[in-house]
Amino acid sequence: MILPRLRDPYFNYQHRRKLHVLRIVMALCITFGIIELFAIQHSGWALVSTIMVMGNLPHIGGVLDKGRQRLLGTLLGAAWGLLLILLPLPWPPLVPVAALAGIAAATWLTFSNRHGYSGLMFAISLLLVIGDGTRELDIALWRAFDVLLGTLVGITVTVMVLPQKATDMLRFMLADNLDRMARLYQAHTSATEGLDIDTRELLKATSSLLVKQRGLVDATHRERRLSRQELDDLISLQRRMLSTIELLLETHWTSRDGHDRIDAMAGLREEQHTLARNIGTLAFQVRTGQPVDVTITPFELQRHAELAGNARSADGRMLFSPSGYLWLNRELARLTADLIQRLGGLERLPSRRLRRRAPDHGLTEASSASARANTQEGKADDRPHA
Repeated sequence: MILPRLRDPYFNYQHRRKLHVLRIVMALCITFGIIELFAIQHSGWALVSTIMVMGNLPHIGGVLDKGRQRLLGTLLGAAWGLLLILLPLPWPPLVPVAALAGIAAATWLTFSNRHGYSGLMFAISLLLVIGDGTRELDIALWRAFDVLLGTLVGITVTVMVLPQKATDMLRFMLADNLDRMARLYQAHTSATEGLDIDTRELLKATSSLLVKQRGLVDATHRERRLSRQELDDLISLQRRMLSTIELLLETHWTSRDGHDRIDAMAGLREEQHTLARNIGTLAFQVRTGQPVDVTITPFELQRHAELAGNARSADGRMLFSPSGYLWLNRELARLTADLIQRLGGLERLPSRRLRRRAPDHGLTEASSASARANTQEGKADDRPHA
């Protein structure tokens, strides 16, 4: 059944590049068909407008924002150009002078704000309409019509044909990051030596996804599923979790005496493996649209207080690294619990469609349980792969 698969958010996310290319090609074909069927004059501008509309708009949220800006800028720019052509100006050079004045005003008003794209489209549409300044009304009207036609076709195809929602993209990026952080934390608890190249690449990939999530905030907000504050909180918690894991990776091996003290803390490794397993479970629930239902047990530091507080090196110097190491683990558990609470409070996070389609992608509870079991084993040779 190809149609249900094409309506599957996870399928669309996995193949988002191919689907975006398909939408662009389809929109150009539709525009070309319209201009050929109705013999529209100066039709090249319609094709140019179509590709301009869709070139960097792979998801609905971006279309709802920039699409409105494009339409607004196009209408105002075309209207100003037509006005300059229709007015009986006594001196022909007044047309380009007035056009420059309009572009300057639009640029001034939209400088460094979210309507900058409207200003750009105003200038492009105005210049297309007035052309070389010959003031031919029929050419100006055709050019204005072509720009609007191409813009509308591009927006319609992006919204209607296999649409990619920014909210879904952010969901899957969040799940991917949680998976990576679970693997990083597990690699830390089972490592016998310093960082390897795979771990560093995994850190880099996780940081890169955080940057991409930040770029989706406005688009996701305009899809009216999550507020900017909710999105900022989710991204901030991920960033703090990643920073804490990175500190754990960097500081665990600074002192052999401190490491011996940490290894002597009974039950600590089990708590760490449980936390890594819970982060992986959270990733599975987010990715498959399950209701968030993960319980994080806070790290019990009191039972390790004596080993951490009385830690000394071979030459008798006080060691502070065990205490700091325990605090970092507790902080990671606290941040994870906070993230779970925020996700659990999002009414639109669970998705029946994702739950129904999850088995088709191998995203089943059994496969997740198997992955968590591997995490719990904590084998030293279980290295992450970016």
